[in-house]
Amino acid sequence: MSGITIKSSSELSSMRNAGQILKDAKKILFNIVEPGITTIELDNIAESTIRKSGGIPGFKGLYGFPATICTSINEEIVHGIPSDRAINEGDILSIDIGAIVDGMNADSAFTMAVGKIGQDEIRLIENTKKSLDLGIEQVKAGARVGDISFAIQSYAEGLGYGVVKQYVGHGIGRELHEDPQIPNFGPADRGPILKTGMALAIEPMLNLGHWDTELKLDGWTVVTADGSLSAHFEDTIVITENGAEILT
Repeated sequence: MSGITIKSSSELSSMRNAGQILKDAKKILFNIVEPGITTIELDNIAESTIRKSGGIPGFKGLYGFPATICTSINEEIVHGIPSDRAINEGDILSIDIGAIVDGMNADSAFTMAVGKIGQDEIRLIENTKKSLDLGIEQVKAGARVGDISFAIQSYAEGLGYGVVKQYVGHGIGRELHEDPQIPNFGPADRGPILKTGMALAIEPMLNLGHWDTELKLDGWTVVTADGSLSAHFEDTIVITENGAEILT
């Protein structure tokens, strides 16, 4: 396991800049989403925003992915490909977005309502965000990856949600995906020890139904196996002497 990804103050500064670009892009995307807009329109806006801010889209071309953002709707969990598909009133939309500045990556995701949605959907979104917050609260030098995992799983399953197991968080730095893996399930006080200087992308994915997933024929889009709705939140953090600094 490498894990120590921030090797200099300039690397940290670049990652902070990448995180700020994602903060700004997420705000723009959140405010522009409305029924009838297509996911490719959102992708074009995201790419333009990142590039105008001095960043490079972190996902475009990575492993062959064709777009700047992942747009996952309703039962789609992650990795949905933007297209001419229009978003409808009552949908829930997850957007995953990455940016690179001077070789350093930042990665973030959020789920939002499109127009008016039901109470179950509202609670799913709110509780997925809460599970991310609880995971981040565990981050400090000397803690273990399993402390993050347990905090997310125990909260989410306590409310009856399915916690996706096939896809996990990760270390991040000069590569988007680095060691260690950050599962959203598992026992506390297990796994790699967290150290000052590590950068992590923590990303719970919760389903209204079972945790199991399926991969669609496009080879990218991951959906819930039972067709239930799913939500996804992610932040990039750096471990400092004072705990987690949230960059995104």
